[in-house]
Amino acid sequence: MIDGIEWRKAGQSSTQGGECVELSTNIAEVTYICDSKDPHGPRLALRAADLAALVGRIKSGFLDL
Repeated sequence: MIDGIEWRKAGQSSTQGGECVELSTNIAEVTYICDSKDPHGPRLALRAADLAALVGRIKSGFLDL
């Protein structure tokens, strides 16, 4: 567990469950991503440029999610 991280969930997320990720505040140039259904589970750590590239690929439909 990483202490002191503030997480934010997408505004479209509901309390009904489903598919949702949460992003951390930017800590030392790194943003952490976790599954909101498993908040103590594994986390993905990305630098700003890598996060922007991932979001771009998701939005373009390049990734089959």
